[in-house]
Amino acid sequence: MCLCIPSNVLEVYPDECSALVDTLGVQRQVSTHLISAPLAAGDHVLIHVGFAISKIDQQEAQQSLETYRQLLAEMDEDDIKVLLQ
Repeated sequence: MCLCIPSNVLEVYPDECSALVDTLGVQRQVSTHLISAPLAAGDHVLIHVGFAISKIDQQEAQQSLETYRQLLAEMDEDDIKVLLQ
């Protein structure tokens, strides 16, 4: 099963076809090769195995992030470790 957590685009590097994103407080650089729409800081994308796979609107991103936060709040530490493996 794949969980795509919305990520906030912080910086875009068009020459490298990549972007710096923030996913629930974790920053990392991801490939933007699969995104045809132009990206800018403040946009939201879904990430799968290091690739931005789609751009989503802010409202959808916020709704999804709130759902993830609620789920994480209900899980114990061992369940979260298994989920993140």
